[in-house]
Amino acid sequence: MRVDKARNRDMVLAAAARLFHEATHPDEVSMDAVAAAAGVGKGTIFRGFGDRRGLLLALYQEHVDRELTAPVAEETPAQTALELMTRTWRFKQRHRILTLALEREGSGSPYQNSGYAQLHAQLTDLVGQARGTDNAAFLAHALIAAVRSDLIEHLRNHPEIDAEAGLRELVYDVLG
Repeated sequence: MRVDKARNRDMVLAAAARLFHEATHPDEVSMDAVAAAAGVGKGTIFRGFGDRRGLLLALYQEHVDRELTAPVAEETPAQTALELMTRTWRFKQRHRILTLALEREGSGSPYQNSGYAQLHAQLTDLVGQARGTDNAAFLAHALIAAVRSDLIEHLRNHPEIDAEAGLRELVYDVLG
């Protein structure tokens, strides 16, 4: 990658990360706002990322690579699954506006991104270890539904709900 292109990419991702962190709603972060904050033209963003969804995916993947790639302790399948689910929940809380934007973007989101595919594969394997492979793929999808950004956002208005305790109960009910 050319030096100027790499520098522009870094500036755009940094500006987008800052704007999503400061925003209170996904629609507040437009391509125009990102371009202005990064000090580049909007065309630079479209050439570098294709469209808004491409920018969201690149920023999301950057956060995933930095925050969710640490190895999980090899414990029982249920304990490992709970660690993955809890990490995902906390990650989506930290990046709530970005993850809401990505999940609302359409074109199959959030199901057609590498983060979803990786988590689904890990959970499918863990469910298979715990209870056999029958329906393991479906059960992994069902577990991931419990950490959707729209649910996390909804539960912000229900502080009486202990989501992490709920995740623990769900995981242990499914994986034993």
